[in-house]
Amino acid sequence: MNRSELIATLAERAEVTRKDADAVLAAFAELTGEVVAKGEEKVTIPGFLTFERIHRAARTARNPQTDEPIEIAAGYSVKVAAGSRLKEAAKGK
Repeated sequence: MNRSELIATLAERAEVTRKDADAVLAAFAELTGEVVAKGEEKVTIPGFLTFERIHRAARTARNPQTDEPIEIAAGYSVKVAAGSRLKEAAKGK
């Protein structure tokens, strides 16, 4: 499902206009990005998803073409965890 299909489905199920559904989805994405960027708290939708910023330590890896070691600097990444309802849906239940 792409973004326009998602917006159309959201608009239909929530009985709002596509413009309103698009605005809500955009606001959610923006807000989630801001909270994750700060790294102070998680964004949790109980039973569905959790978004949080995690720190990744510096590490040594290997260049697959030359087999030489390369240093990867420490940095941040995003961890997205599925909630119980989403896990059950994936199982087909």
